Amino acid sequence: MSTLKKISPPRIGKSQLDLLEKLSNAVSVSGAEDEVRQIVLEQVKPYADEVKQDALGNLLVKRHAQATNPLRVLLAAHMDEVGFMIVDDEGEGVFPFSPVGGIDPRQLAAKPVLVGKERLPGVIGAKPIHLSSPDERHNNYTFSSLRIDVSPANGKKVKVGDLATYATRFSRQGSSLFGKALDDRLGVATLIELLKRDHPDLELLFAFTVQEEVGLRGAQVAAYEFKPDLALVVDSTPAFDFVPETGENTQYNCRLGAGPAIYIADAGTLSDPRLIRFLAATAEKHAIPFQFRQPGGGGTDAGAIHKTGAGIPTVSISIPGRYAHTPILHARVKDWENTLLLLEAALNDINRGILSVDR
Repeated sequence: MSTLKKISPPRIGKSQLDLLEKLSNAVSVSGAEDEVRQIVLEQVKPYADEVKQDALGNLLVKRHAQATNPLRVLLAAHMDEVGFMIVDDEGEGVFPFSPVGGIDPRQLAAKPVLVGKERLPGVIGAKPIHLSSPDERHNNYTFSSLRIDVSPANGKKVKVGDLATYATRFSRQGSSLFGKALDDRLGVATLIELLKRDHPDLELLFAFTVQEEVGLRGAQVAAYEFKPDLALVVDSTPAFDFVPETGENTQYNCRLGAGPAIYIADAGTLSDPRLIRFLAATAEKHAIPFQFRQPGGGGTDAGAIHKTGAGIPTVSISIPGRYAHTPILHARVKDWENTLLLLEAALNDINRGILSVDR
């Protein structure tokens, strides 16, 4: 009789949800990821064989294999979030600002924000409707028509170049998760859970990357440092499944409740077809719900990783989420758990033979 201990599959419980809440509420706009990096560092140190912060701010973590000549697998998730940068001071605590990352200005009026390292409370102000002309009421907001207002009492504490982001607090409502920056704190939390589990035949390389939202900058540096055999990028992707006009959508990216979304193609990457086939077969083998993220725009750290060095076979796996890059993203617990289950199963089954066949 075998004496091997059966390892239970990973699940999303209270400790995982508490960690996600902490990560979501942390403020780490692109270029200033320290708050999330410190949370990740605290989590990974007891399990890591090597931990390094590189010159750009990526947190690079290794778990060594026990086998000789192991497959080197990179798992990447970005720590940064979209936000704002103060660009001028108009006095009385009122500040023009520019976006950091992809943000739609139509969604910003009256949203509470946190500004600077002191997390000063503020609000994004716009002209009220009863003081607006008929033409203004029919025009969309632009960044030049909006201001961040922190009050005269705090105005002197804010400087040009300070960063700000949404003041949303994380919450769970039944099967749903709501919070800011779940793109990609869901991915960060997923990597932390995977790092805690044993995969002795693999050299596991974890990249908690910076500056994804402004051009995939950290991922390129991390991939160059690690030189993996293949890469799995874990992110959140917009669930374009809510269409109030008709109630249906035949051209969706992915849907809430349908499981992890395996990328086929986006604006920056044609995913390696061998890895797409492998992930789909793994999901089917283990009866894990999954979907294909429909080809189209957008992108993940895969866009930089797959072009690094002599080229790295890469695929993205994302947790669906509605309302990306707004003050609040809506995701589902089961989609997150099934993403974790698929990645764990993939790490258990992956081998060099996957890459030995034609693309």
